[in-house]
Amino acid sequence: MTTPTSRTAPARRTGRPPADLAPATLDEILTAALCMFADKGYDGASVAALNRQLGVSHNLIHQRFGSKEKLWYAAVDHAFGFVATEMRQEFDDAGGGPMEQLRRIVVRFIHVNAHRPEILRLTTVEGVASSPRLDYLYEQHIEPILTEATAPLRQLADEGVIAPVPMRTLYFLVAHGGTALFSLIGLSRLMGPEDPLDPEAVAHHADFVADLLLAGLRNRS
Repeated sequence: MTTPTSRTAPARRTGRPPADLAPATLDEILTAALCMFADKGYDGASVAALNRQLGVSHNLIHQRFGSKEKLWYAAVDHAFGFVATEMRQEFDDAGGGPMEQLRRIVVRFIHVNAHRPEILRLTTVEGVASSPRLDYLYEQHIEPILTEATAPLRQLADEGVIAPVPMRTLYFLVAHGGTALFSLIGLSRLMGPEDPLDPEAVAHHADFVADLLLAGLRNRS
C-alpha cells in the first residue's frame, strides 16, 4: 500500500520580502492556516502572524481570502479534500469482500492522518462545542467520509455476518483513538524509544489497529 505525500506546515522564512519576490503557493497558505487553526483555535489564530510565518506581505492573505473566517473555510475544504482524495481508492475497491475492504479503509485512514495530524487536531478543537463551523465541518466533510468508510460495515451487518455497530462509537475508536498518537505526538514520543512517525512504525500501528478492530467485529457476529 502506498502512503500519501507528507504535508507539513511550511518552514518559517526570515524577514518579510515583498509578495512578488517570495510568493506563497495556495497549498502553502492553506496548509499553514490549517496548522494555525488546529494549534491556536479559531479565536487564537492570527492572520497577521500567518503572513509573517509565510514571509509574505502583511495584506496578502486578506487580499486572497477577505477574512479570517473565509480562510478557515478554505483551509478546511482543502484539507478534507486531500483526505477524500487519498481515501478514494479504498472506498471504490470492493476486492476481497467487505471485511477486507473495511480493513484497507482503516489502514489507509490511519496512514493519511499520520501524515496530516493537524486535520484531526482541528476536528478536536472545533468538536468541543456547537458552532456554525462545526456544523459545516460535519455536514460537508466528516459525515460524507464516514458514510463511505462504513459502507462495507453496514453490508456486513445487513448480511448478518456481524452484529450492528454504533457508528458514533466506531468513529471515535478509529478517528480519535487509532490516530491519537499522531495528533498527540509529544505524549506519544514519551511512551517508546522508536519514532512514532517512522514509516515502519506507522505501518505496524495501522495494521494493529485494523486487526484489533476486525477481531472485535468478528467476535460480535
